[in-house]
Amino acid sequence: MEEITNDLPETLEVVDIQFRPGQKVYYFDPNGMQFAPGDPVIMDTARGPEFGTCAGANHTVRRKEIVTPLRKILRRASQQDLKIVADNRAREKRAYDVCMQKIAEHGLDMQLVSAECAFDGSKILFYFTADERVDFRELVKNLAGVFHTRIELRQIGVRDKAKMVGGLGICGRPFCCASFLNDFQPVSIKMAKTQNLSLNPTKISGTCGRLMCCLKYEQDAYEDLIRTSPKMDSFVDTPEGRGTVVELDLMRQRVKVRMEENPDTISQFANTDIAVLRSGKAKKNDPPIPADLAPISGAGKRPRQEARDDAMVLEPIRFRYSEEAVVEEPMVKEELPEKPQEKPVEKPGRSRRRKKPVDKSRPAGDTPKPKAADSPNHSGKTAPENPGQPKPEGESPDPAKKRRRKPNNRRKKPNPPQEG
Repeated sequence: MEEITNDLPETLEVVDIQFRPGQKVYYFDPNGMQFAPGDPVIMDTARGPEFGTCAGANHTVRRKEIVTPLRKILRRASQQDLKIVADNRAREKRAYDVCMQKIAEHGLDMQLVSAECAFDGSKILFYFTADERVDFRELVKNLAGVFHTRIELRQIGVRDKAKMVGGLGICGRPFCCASFLNDFQPVSIKMAKTQNLSLNPTKISGTCGRLMCCLKYEQDAYEDLIRTSPKMDSFVDTPEGRGTVVELDLMRQRVKVRMEENPDTISQFANTDIAVLRSGKAKKNDPPIPADLAPISGAGKRPRQEARDDAMVLEPIRFRYSEEAVVEEPMVKEELPEKPQEKPVEKPGRSRRRKKPVDKSRPAGDTPKPKAADSPNHSGKTAPENPGQPKPEGESPDPAKKRRRKPNNRRKKPNPPQEG
């Protein structure tokens, strides 16, 4: 089978073109011409011929970094082309004012951002922002009747609005998105937490109301510094003794430690002068740290770097016992002597009354009379010797003989009248 060879070159010659100041830069095919930054050009686009400015001279890029095929540059802009561009800019200002008036007449909840006119005047594009969906069909009809051309309305976000309008940030410099940023990078609140910034929305938000784009600039540097710094609440050993980390200074690579022997003392050390004995806050299942484990404070006259190397070996203390080899031994089942079976203990109040065994030697009709003590009404006391004598005072009468009678609350029915 013949091998298929790719004759396409790995690099392509391109020119950086910018349609408007502050907008994204695109790659175009120079079409065999040489350009310098600032040259006005006319290039072929999906919307037809457009005017732009050269932002970068001819240079080569890898074919994998671009999407082929590239659009070509038609020619350098002439004086007639520059006059058409100036007329279009004046037309855009008038279109902006008319559109603002029509929006107020229709009472639409939308904020107009800008108006752009095509180079050949075949279309006017309006950019606006809105919180909800807007029905602007009647607005398009009115604008088309005024300008007698194709009208297009496009909704954009607040970040795109700030990029198009421009302005000054809280740092006093022009917006990054309007000056040099080509694309918006995703920014999250986690970046502000990583950089120990205040989570006050007014301090970490830009003019557009979103998180500032500059939070992305130093995120990689902070992530590298965090890898070489101990965590909060870590238990460390210092030249002054052992303690707990209470504050981190990532930029200066320093930590503040609350000493174990004197909790009121907080000392500051460099990250290279401490040894981590427990990383992070202690957990319930973590083994206790031995009291004699002090590779830096108990190093004596050893060099500090040598003591720190020993401490790095003991850093993962929570996994120290799991690293030892475990030898599995066969389990031998020991025969234990059988324990005597214990009689079940009956709980009080739940035992059933056992029936007495019947004496089969007696005849069926001859049953013994129950004794006085066996009778159910017997109170357990012996009867007095002389039954005729009265009982001594203080003794309560037999409850079995004298029972309290319940009162009868039923009403008696009246007797029917008797006939005379």
